Amino acid sequence: MIEFLVYVAAALTGVAFLLALYRFLKGPSAADRVVAFDALTIISITAIVLTALVEGRGIYLDVALVYALLSFLGVIVIARYMERGL
Repeated sequence: MIEFLVYVAAALTGVAFLLALYRFLKGPSAADRVVAFDALTIISITAIVLTALVEGRGIYLDVALVYALLSFLGVIVIARYMERGL
């Protein structure tokens, strides 16, 4: 039963990724694209965590944590640049 729920979560993650990718490509403003980029990174982290759960490999959780920290810093840098420049 748990495996079924993990696969359902993976399918929903894939749909969310496609929707966020559409907003990233078609966003009318730069701010929309930044928010979509942040959503894409969060969805990618979710996919990495689900992969760690399915594979039973804890090292993927470390990868997801590092990726989350780097994406957070990246979004902060982009937001500061858009607000008033570096």
